[in-house]
Amino acid sequence: MAKKIYRTARGKKLDMDQLRLTNEETIAVGNMKVNARGDELGKGGKIIKTRNQVMKKHYKQPNKQVDELAPTKKV
Repeated sequence: MAKKIYRTARGKKLDMDQLRLTNEETIAVGNMKVNARGDELGKGGKIIKTRNQVMKKHYKQPNKQVDELAPTKKV
């Protein structure tokens, strides 16, 4: 991954990759109950499902929109 170092309006340097890595365990703001990495959280901020488990489940589900648009056979 390439290092992205930005300069703020005040002239300070900001390393976005380092900022992401340091805060990936932080609970995200909102009502989704996930951390910054995307892991599902339970009570007390404990990880229930990792980001990889969530994504595998998402991609295993059939895409209903594509199934509806598929041509049907006429008999």
